[in-house]
Amino acid sequence: MFDYQITENSLANKVILVTGAGDGIGKQAAITYASLGATVILLGRTVEKLEATYDEIVKAGSPEPAIVPLDMKGATKQNYVDMTSTIVNQFGKLDGALLNASILGELTPFTAIHEQTYDDVMQVNVKGQLLLAQALVPALVEAENGSIIFTTSTVGSRGRAYWGPYSMSKFATEGMMQLIANEYDNTNLRSNAINPGATRTAMRATAYPAENEMELPTAEEIMPLYVYLMSDDSKGVTGKVMKAQ
Repeated sequence: MFDYQITENSLANKVILVTGAGDGIGKQAAITYASLGATVILLGRTVEKLEATYDEIVKAGSPEPAIVPLDMKGATKQNYVDMTSTIVNQFGKLDGALLNASILGELTPFTAIHEQTYDDVMQVNVKGQLLLAQALVPALVEAENGSIIFTTSTVGSRGRAYWGPYSMSKFATEGMMQLIANEYDNTNLRSNAINPGATRTAMRATAYPAENEMELPTAEEIMPLYVYLMSDDSKGVTGKVMKAQ
């Protein structure tokens, strides 16, 4: 795993948005960030899952989070602008954002890629991320040490047979991260991407149904890199694709 020593106050007093916070890596990141002193905004499409994450955070005695139910498949640019404005007005700032939400689509031969599947994956994994990032960046630039973290994959740096739209979307994600990093290189904002690697999540199980998931690390085990890139210890680190394991 990524070698970083987490301290109990690594994210004290930070305000952090986490997308896909109802399940998997996003849920664990939100819980971890909150346990380290951050006020976390939980974004996701399923209210019940977000409420479960909320309850775990509150039960642990961490700062009370906020819930933003939003489906990135149908959300508009104005939805993201309004959401960011509400966050800043309510909490006074936004220090970081983990853009974790994405969908897998279908694993098929290239010539069998369905147009609707392609559109859905690109809408959530690319266009939705673009519109969200456009809304968030002005607020993050104003933070003392702003950090935006994208989520990529091994198939986002080297194409893999049958991974079609998902693979293409992650190539685009890495490009978006690099663009922001380059444009804001001389500001307080840093932009990076995490490749979580094979992790025990529902998406992984869908992609590899025959795999023994008990042999994979849990989302909790890969958190050191997620904390590092959100903490002030990574100040000056930007434009990087980093592996959590």
